[in-house]
Amino acid sequence: MLQVGFIKQQTALVKERLALKNFKQPELVDELLLWDEKRRQYQLEQEEIQAKINATSKEIGQLIAKGEKDQATAARQQVAEWKTKLNPEKLEEAEKNILAILYLLPNLPSEKVPPGVSPEQNVVVREGGQKPNLHAAAVPHWDLTTRYNLINFELGNKITGSGFPVYINKGAKLQRALVQYFLDFNTAAGYTEYLPPFMVNEASAYGTGQLPDKEGQMYHATEDNFYLIPTAEVPVTNVYRDVILKETDLPVKMTAYTPCFRREAGSYGKDVRGLNRLHQFEKVEIVEIVRPDTSYDVLEEMVNHVERLLQSLELPYRIVKLCGGDMGFTSALTYDFEVYSAAQDKWLEVSSVSNFESYQAYRLKARYKDAAGKIQLVHTLNGSSLALPRIVACLLENNQHEGGIALPKALHNYFGATALV
Repeated sequence: MLQVGFIKQQTALVKERLALKNFKQPELVDELLLWDEKRRQYQLEQEEIQAKINATSKEIGQLIAKGEKDQATAARQQVAEWKTKLNPEKLEEAEKNILAILYLLPNLPSEKVPPGVSPEQNVVVREGGQKPNLHAAAVPHWDLTTRYNLINFELGNKITGSGFPVYINKGAKLQRALVQYFLDFNTAAGYTEYLPPFMVNEASAYGTGQLPDKEGQMYHATEDNFYLIPTAEVPVTNVYRDVILKETDLPVKMTAYTPCFRREAGSYGKDVRGLNRLHQFEKVEIVEIVRPDTSYDVLEEMVNHVERLLQSLELPYRIVKLCGGDMGFTSALTYDFEVYSAAQDKWLEVSSVSNFESYQAYRLKARYKDAAGKIQLVHTLNGSSLALPRIVACLLENNQHEGGIALPKALHNYFGATALV
């Protein structure tokens, strides 16, 4: 969440950076400043009235001690009149409106973010790996999963609905192998493993910025007012909500496996076929909480970490810096990782690595005490390491041959075989 003081001091800059993010409601900045001025006026009025009440109340006692009862009575009447002018509801209304607007303002993009309004204007940073040359009879992953009885999309549709596949036999085993491999890869790099709840309360969803921005995309258990998590980022980052860390505790490095739930309202067509876009999927996440002066160095370290993981899977990939208009609500800078799907002849996003700077930390009240003893906001970062569905799709498609589907060497011990079939 942005801070009112910064918005007041840097109004032109805030509007300029929001425009880079293609924010459609710049008038909210002016509305917020108007409410902040009202809040200041209301607070000043209340403080002046309360000061009069306090001073006159003190005089009443002195008047009574002197035996000046008529003057004391008049002073009491004056105090009673002033008390009727106390109106804390006006101040509360202003504060409520300010907070509501702050929740609607996205994070400001970093100066490193390129301009643009659509994915076509994202900037490819680098590519790696080799695109495979598939045999003439190669098919997309949804045909492979049916042929080898790995995933049953129709059965998932029957049990729940579209976007909830059922993994079967070696398909389920591959999921388990990938999750364990990703977690081991992350913990070997110094990340501490967590297994968090798969539902969060409203405060947690607001803390990381899913609410109110992604309210329509989240599954909501209304009776208990819990939200099914769209990513492990939400519960894992909330571990440090309302926590003041020591500077020596930083950086905090966490990793977690969870299922993820996303309504993906409005998704349809060939781009959502098979594993390309699901309502329930599995993902391993990495989260870091760091000092502000180190966060962009840490972001590059996290990008390099995810890149090494993809290299170990022997998949062709590219790293893309998102333009302002394609970035997420809470992010200051995001790198996407895309893997080339040979049978579909397209790039599929498999990871996003983002720096949120202090945006989440201000909502979460996640802070640390620096060497001088001053309380500061931390910076938060997260990344997918990795999301499974499209990784599975590309592993199946890119490694298919006439006799079956091979597996990259890194998975042999985890899967217990060199090939899927």
